[in-house]
Amino acid sequence: MLEEVERWLSSRSWSAADRPLDQLLAAKSAMVSGGTVSVVLPALNEEETVGEIVATIRRELMTPAAPLVDELVVLDSGSTDRTAHVAAGAGARVVHRDDVLPRLPALPGKGEVLWRSLLATRGDIVCFIDADLRDFSATFVSGIVGPLLTDPGVQFVKAMYDRPLAGAAGQGGRVTELVARPLLNLHWPQLAGFVQPLGGEYAVRRSLLEQLPFPVGYGVELGLLVDALHTAGLDALAQVDVGVRKHRHQDGQALGRMAAAIYRTAQLRLTRGHLVRPRLTQFDRGESGFIPRTVDVDTEERPPMIEIPEYAERRAA
Repeated sequence: MLEEVERWLSSRSWSAADRPLDQLLAAKSAMVSGGTVSVVLPALNEEETVGEIVATIRRELMTPAAPLVDELVVLDSGSTDRTAHVAAGAGARVVHRDDVLPRLPALPGKGEVLWRSLLATRGDIVCFIDADLRDFSATFVSGIVGPLLTDPGVQFVKAMYDRPLAGAAGQGGRVTELVARPLLNLHWPQLAGFVQPLGGEYAVRRSLLEQLPFPVGYGVELGLLVDALHTAGLDALAQVDVGVRKHRHQDGQALGRMAAAIYRTAQLRLTRGHLVRPRLTQFDRGESGFIPRTVDVDTEERPPMIEIPEYAERRAA
C-alpha cells in the first residue's frame, strides 16, 4: 500500500505553478464540452473576508482576458451580518440556502450548503472555496481547477497548503492531525497521501459530485473524499499545492465538535450500521467547578443529488 501511495504522490500531486493561467485558458477554450467552472463560497457571517475573495476571483479569473470562471455563487447559510450585502457588492450572485430546494427544510451545517449548491449552479466543474480565507490568492481556484481542465482522468482535486497557527508554520489543522489523518491511515490507507484531507478548497467534476452522499455537517470533506475514492478510484483523485492558507481558527471546543462529527462520518462508512454515541459532552469551567454541556453530533446525510427529482429534471432539460 505504501508503494501505491508513493506512486500516487509522484503522479497526482502538483503545484499551482505547474499549470499557468494562460495554459488553463487555452485548454478550456479547446474543450468541446465539460469545461464550464462554477465557484461556490459557502458563507455564514463572513462579512470581513468574503468581499475580497469575490473581488479577487472576478478581477483575475472572470474577465474577457481571463474567463476561467463562468459562475461565482455565495451560498449564504443564514448570516446575521452583512455577508450577503458585501458579497453581492463585490460581484457574486448570492443565493440563500433556504431558497434552494425549499420543499426540504434546511438542516444546519456546511455540508447541507454544499449539497444544495449543486442545484444553484450549472458548471461542469464545481469548485468550493471557504469564505473565511485571508490574503486570498486566485491560485486557490486556478490551481485546483487546472488538472480537471488538462487531464480527463482526474475527477476530484484537493488543495494542499501550509496552515500556520499564531505565526507558527504547520501548526494549523489540529483536527486533521489528531483525528482525520489517523483515521485515513488506519482505514483508507490509499488516501494517506492527502496533505489536507479536511481542507475546504477542492474542485470536482459535477458528474462525480452528483453521485455522492453529503454529510450535512463538518464531516462533509472526509465523507466526500472517502466516497470519491470508492466511486472513482485513487487515480481519479489529485492534489495541488497552492501555498499558504490563512483563516479564522476555531476554539478548542469547536474543534471537539468537528472531531466528533468527522469520527461519526468515518464510523458510518466503516460499518453502515449502528452509530457510536451520536452526542458529545464537553466541559466549561463555572464558579463552582466544571459544568458539563452535551451537544448533538451531526447524524444526517443528504442523498446523492442525482436522486433528487428537481435536479434530475433540470439535468434532463
